Amino acid sequence: MNAVVTSLPSEYLLSKLFGAGDEIISAIEDRLGLRIVVRGTEVHIPNDDPVLAGNLADLLGQLAEMSGRGVHPSGTEVTRALDVLASGRRPDVLSLLDSVICLNNRGQKIRPFTAGQKEYVDAIGRNDVIFAVGPAGTGKTYLAVAVAIAALKASLVSRIVLVRPVVEAGEHLGYLPGDLSEKVQPYIRPLHDAFYDLLPPDRFGRYVEKGIIEIAPLAYMRGRTLNNSFIILDEAQNTTKEQMKMFLTRLGLGSKAVLTGDVTQIDLPGNKESGLKIIGDILRGVPGIAFCALTSYDVVRHDIVQKIVKAYESYESRKEYEHHGEDSQKLVS
Repeated sequence: MNAVVTSLPSEYLLSKLFGAGDEIISAIEDRLGLRIVVRGTEVHIPNDDPVLAGNLADLLGQLAEMSGRGVHPSGTEVTRALDVLASGRRPDVLSLLDSVICLNNRGQKIRPFTAGQKEYVDAIGRNDVIFAVGPAGTGKTYLAVAVAIAALKASLVSRIVLVRPVVEAGEHLGYLPGDLSEKVQPYIRPLHDAFYDLLPPDRFGRYVEKGIIEIAPLAYMRGRTLNNSFIILDEAQNTTKEQMKMFLTRLGLGSKAVLTGDVTQIDLPGNKESGLKIIGDILRGVPGIAFCALTSYDVVRHDIVQKIVKAYESYESRKEYEHHGEDSQKLVS
């Protein structure tokens, strides 16, 4: 059997990497349909697909280096890396390991978990306006909040502004009880959840009281200019074309804006066009503006979420194919 052979520094590191019962080797074999042989410190990988074998050997070397640094790769991290391998790409888990954004309120390192997430975080660093589009669970909002907190701590900005469309599915802000803050609470809760994980709750409360963190419904942004701010517009798929233009023109000196959304979950009335769906046609190619497309490969919630997202994508593709087939039949007849 032709094989690619990769050597690891020691049998101890090999056992740390592959875990008790060689579960990681088993996961690799099941996911990629390969039979891997381990002899001493050598791992023999079938060479039927030279690109796949080479990428897998490279991945094993990266995982071994992670273990050598005292960071044991989790089953989820290995699964994501194997998904990348299966799609014909080369995983780069070491660059993800080194891409620490900040620490959460438990002292844990926050970093991107997938190549798509790393491209997203890098794009935020390089550009002034960033659009992140992708399904639920891809970390669009969480990573934006993490980068915003890191920028605030580094004094790169003086405040964080959280914005969300709060009039959804026929509801109007004025119909809800309470003051402005209480009206907005149900809509801003996902942003709060991210902050509670990344900041101690008492500090988050102080920042809100002092205006260092501001929560603003999109409807109240008109006429403002936001200087030296990190602005996050969440659920941007629920902005109209006019609201999107209004929001983007609020950007002041020294500010950065990240707009996140999922164009498959639009709550606007049927006669309203989503500003996020058409913004690429308007702004793509403008210097300082980046578009990041996250996919089911970037889902970092429970493993079942990735399967759900993929199932919906498959369903939508089938429906679109059937729709085009019906249109073709009509043209023929």
